[in-house]
Amino acid sequence: MSKKVTLIGAGIASLSAASFLAKAGYDVTILEKNSTIGGRARQFKTDGFVFDMGPSWYWMPDVFERFYEQFGHTSADFYTLKRLDPSYRIYWPDHDFTDIPANYTEMENWFESLEPGSSIQLKAFLKEAEYKYEVGMKDLVFRPSLSLLEFVDMRILKGLFQLDLTKPFSKYIRKYFKHPKLISMLEFPVLFLGAMPNETPALYSLMNYADISLGTWYPMGGMFKFIEAFEKIALEQGVKIITDAEVTSFDCEGEKVVAARTKDQVFTSDVFISGADYQHTDDKLLGDKANYTDSYWDKRTMAPSCLIFYVGINKRVDNLRHHNLFFDESLDDHGKEIYKNPKWPTKPLFYLSVPSVTDDSVAPAGHENLFFLVPIAPDLKDVDATREHYFDILLERLKAITGNDIKDNIVYKRSFCIEDFKNDYHAFKGNAYGLANTLKQTAILKPSLKNKKLKNFYYTGQLTVPGPGVPPSIISGEVVANEIIKQYSK
Repeated sequence: MSKKVTLIGAGIASLSAASFLAKAGYDVTILEKNSTIGGRARQFKTDGFVFDMGPSWYWMPDVFERFYEQFGHTSADFYTLKRLDPSYRIYWPDHDFTDIPANYTEMENWFESLEPGSSIQLKAFLKEAEYKYEVGMKDLVFRPSLSLLEFVDMRILKGLFQLDLTKPFSKYIRKYFKHPKLISMLEFPVLFLGAMPNETPALYSLMNYADISLGTWYPMGGMFKFIEAFEKIALEQGVKIITDAEVTSFDCEGEKVVAARTKDQVFTSDVFISGADYQHTDDKLLGDKANYTDSYWDKRTMAPSCLIFYVGINKRVDNLRHHNLFFDESLDDHGKEIYKNPKWPTKPLFYLSVPSVTDDSVAPAGHENLFFLVPIAPDLKDVDATREHYFDILLERLKAITGNDIKDNIVYKRSFCIEDFKNDYHAFKGNAYGLANTLKQTAILKPSLKNKKLKNFYYTGQLTVPGPGVPPSIISGEVVANEIIKQYSK
C-alpha cells in the first residue's frame, strides 16, 4: 500500500512537489484554502478582462522545461511561449526611455552608447554570470541545505571565489560599469525582488544572465497558463486537489503529525508538507511543534510586499510596452524606504505590465489590461485611503511621462496590498516575495525544509530553500519531494 502525503496549499511549489511524489508512487492530496489554485500566481476574470494576480515575468524558461520534461511534456503541450522584444522598457529621471533589446548585439550597442568600452565589460560580466547561473540554478538550488557537507564538493570549492558569495552585488556591478542607467538596469531584479544591492551577494548576477541571455518570455493567454499546465500534470499523476479546504490545525502523536483538520474534515496521512506560509504554519497550526519561534521570524529580513492595481480601460494606450519600469525617481531612496527606514515611499518607483499589448485575449477589443505594482515595505499600515492616494500618483506620473491620460477611461479597478496578502495567503507581515536574498538568508541559513521536532513534516515554497520567485518555487517542490522519497525508501 502506497504511503499517503498531504500538502497544504496549492501554490507553485506544492503542485511541483505533489507531481513528483505521485510519480514516485505516493498517494497525494492537496488541500487549498482558496477557491482556486495557484497561490500568488492565481488569476481572475471579469468583464472580458483576464488578470494574472501575481507573477508577470516569465524568466528562466529552462527551469519550466526541465519540470515538464520529467513528466514527458514540453511547454508547447500547454501553451505558446513568445519571447518579448524589447524585453521591457525603462523610463528614466529625464523622462527619456530605453527599450531593453532581446538581441544581444543591440544590447551591446546600447551599453557602448552610454559608456565606451562597456560592451567588452558586458561580455566579461555575462561570462561570470553564466557560470553563477550554471552552478547556482543547476546545482546549488537542488540541494536541500540540511547540512554544510552538501556543499563540500570540488566543483563548488573550486568555484567558491567565482560565485562571489560574500561580495556585495552593488560593489560587484560597479567593478564593471559606471553609468547610472546601466547600474540601475542591472540592479533592478535584486532590488525589486530581494534586498538592497549592497546587502545582496554578487551570486545573484545570475539574474542578469537570465534577463539578458535567456530572455523575457510570455505564455499566450497569461501567466496562469503554466499553473493550468502544472495542474494537468499533477492530475495525470493521480494527485487529488481539494479547494475551499483551509487547514485549521494538525493532530500530533509524539514526533509525528497524524492528521490535518479542516473545518469539516480530517485528513490522515503518513507525511505532511506545508506549501502555505511558513510562519503561519509554525505559529498558527503547529504550536509547540513549530520549527522556529516568533523571535526568529521577527529577526528575518523580508523581501518587499507590494501595492497592486488591476485596471481595465476602454481605450488603447500609446508609448508603453508589455513590461514598463518607471525609474523616474531615485532607485536608492525607494530601496531605503523598503529596507532601511520602512514607510510608504515618498517618490515611488513602479512597474506597469500591459499584457494586452502582446495578447488580445486578456482584454475586450479596443480595451487594455493594466497591472500596476509598487514595491513597499512589509507590515505597513494598509488602508483604502492610502491605496487611493498612490493610485492618483501613478495615474499622474503615467500621464506626465507617457502622455497616457486614462483616468476617465477606467472601466474596472481592483487593488491588492498588505492586508490582502495576509487574508488570502496568511502571508507573514503581508509579504509578497518571501525572504530577502541576503547572505545571512542563503542556503543552510534559510528556514529548513524539514521540521526538527516532527519526523514526517516538511515545508516548501518561497520561505524555505532555495528562495523566492517562480523558478525557485518550482525547484523547491522537487527538492522536498526528493528528500521525502529518499527518507522513505530507506
